[in-house]
Amino acid sequence: MKKITSLSMAIICLLLIGCNEKPKNLKSSRFMLDTIVTLDINCDQKTLEEAFLLCEKYENLLSKTRKNSDVYKLNNANDYITVSKDTIKIIKRSVYFSGLSGGLFDITICPVTNLWDFEGTTLPDRKEIEEAIKNVNYERIKTDGEKVFLNGTEIDLGGIAKGYIADKLLSFFKEKNVADGIINLGGNVIVFGDKEKSVGIAKPFSENEIVAKVKLKNKSIVTSGTYERFIKIDGKIYHHILDPKTGYSCETDLNSATVIGDTSLDLDALSTICILLGKEKATKLIEQTENTEAVFIDKQGKLTYTKGLKYKDNTFYL
Repeated sequence: MKKITSLSMAIICLLLIGCNEKPKNLKSSRFMLDTIVTLDINCDQKTLEEAFLLCEKYENLLSKTRKNSDVYKLNNANDYITVSKDTIKIIKRSVYFSGLSGGLFDITICPVTNLWDFEGTTLPDRKEIEEAIKNVNYERIKTDGEKVFLNGTEIDLGGIAKGYIADKLLSFFKEKNVADGIINLGGNVIVFGDKEKSVGIAKPFSENEIVAKVKLKNKSIVTSGTYERFIKIDGKIYHHILDPKTGYSCETDLNSATVIGDTSLDLDALSTICILLGKEKATKLIEQTENTEAVFIDKQGKLTYTKGLKYKDNTFYL
């Protein structure tokens, strides 16, 4: 038997180390972006940590409460200020969806949302809501290159920023040559890679119960629901999807809207718009939107879905 030389042993050790450093499926959840961020990714630990740092970077940029963020600076400025390319892109896309929805989706609703406490037990004062509504008008937002002037309004990007961040995470993982994974930013989900995966649709107002599944590959899926944040006072539910015309929870026949497509940024806005529009108008909107499908759950618990989806054995297929 030949002896194994020290050089051969070194080569074997290097090979073993190399094997240990190969990407593997890693899953981690952290509270960020005012939600639970879960990354289930086929990558190494360093890449996973860098992805969470990317989330933190965008939270610092887009949060309305962090004093060094673009949003905080805009909300406290009396003139044009220069913001990042990310911020200007989100604002312009938000204004687009405001127009598309006839003003129902409006990031300038911030003064109204600030009055609501969905962990409390009381409603905002009606007069305060009426006063706050006077400063809700997306058409007052002015842009000039990378400069923005809110013109007396205040913005809250909570209804669209998570979608943008999810898209940026996907780009990051692709740049790192990550083969597959699932990005989940509290209901904003992206499935990527060669393998088809199932994503559950929650039953509204239930404890972790899944009412149906969606089979996806290289798609984004976003759910908005009246059950996500709400308070119940005198038997009436007040949810967090507010009507900018009234300042109160929107009147809708939907409890949940799940929208499927290619861009999480757009789906984030569209899912909220669907709740605001109600089932009939939301169905028409989604069926007129290219490469986009939706599943709706109304207040009676009935599931309906757009024409591009197939439904079998409690599962939706594209």
